Amino acid sequence: MVHCTTAFFNGDSRMPTPPRIPIFQRIPVGISQCLLGDKVRFDAGHKHDPYITGTLSRYFDFVAVCPEVAIGLGVPREPIRLVGGTTAPRAVGVHTVTLDVTDQLHAYGQQQARELRYLCGYIFKHASPSCGMGRVKIYNRQGIARKAGQGIYARAFMAQQPLIPCEQEDRLGDPELRENFIQRVWVLHRWRNMRASRISAAKLLDFHHRHTCIVLAHHPRAYKKLSRLAAGMTKTKLDEQADAYILELMTALKRIATPKQHAHVLQQLLGYLKSYLDDTDKQEMLETIRRYQCGEVPLIVPITLLKHHFRRHPDPYIEQQYYLTPGMEE
Repeated sequence: MVHCTTAFFNGDSRMPTPPRIPIFQRIPVGISQCLLGDKVRFDAGHKHDPYITGTLSRYFDFVAVCPEVAIGLGVPREPIRLVGGTTAPRAVGVHTVTLDVTDQLHAYGQQQARELRYLCGYIFKHASPSCGMGRVKIYNRQGIARKAGQGIYARAFMAQQPLIPCEQEDRLGDPELRENFIQRVWVLHRWRNMRASRISAAKLLDFHHRHTCIVLAHHPRAYKKLSRLAAGMTKTKLDEQADAYILELMTALKRIATPKQHAHVLQQLLGYLKSYLDDTDKQEMLETIRRYQCGEVPLIVPITLLKHHFRRHPDPYIEQQYYLTPGMEE
């Protein structure tokens, strides 16, 4: 399912009434519309990404946005580029310098951040002066470019929505970055589902416990702070404390989990089986973890083997850990 939000934008970023949240079959993720194969680029072309429309579309419902079309630039149109300094570049026409759409793109980014607040992730088009997350070309007065900018729309959107995991399509080819992005999307999706009903300190503490291994693989030091936040919930300030918790969690998960950290978590999980496995099974498990840490096999291999042993020897605590059920093994 693809939802499109490229209606003409009149420049007024005020939202008098909150928009209704649409119903999705899968996890809602925003995306630069050209990546789906829609011909919305300045040259009436597209940048179709088969991994996104193939594999990811089985799990995500994409909310397609082309900010340049939305603010009325049309298709085809004069291309734009960033000029000026890194802190406050302007988005201007390549051929017509009087064409300046910076303010419109910025306002539309803020508006979409409010309208699409229900998203669990966002995939931006890299190198775009409107949608690029980073390393977008900025030109100086002499026409010399350096890759030091952010797209105007993407920058405004991300500033308003720090919880929503964002990534560029070109970076999804990196296995570690792809795994990190997808995992953060799933975590936020589970959080939004929990918050859809009445929250309680017990629910939040359960959520925290279920994500223990995931956090330890990403940021062990952050886990201590998150544990204090989860354990210190009070009824009078529960909403405020819950907001502080999820911001801390999503910030911690931006840190890439290393093979060494994953191996440490896997070994901790293996400890729950020490009374059940014979020496042969233990050595096989340890060897699989070693091979993963050396890059010989992917993470799903030791996880699958652990799940096999825990099916034979169930543990109530381990059964609750989302670490062993990542959701997108492929």
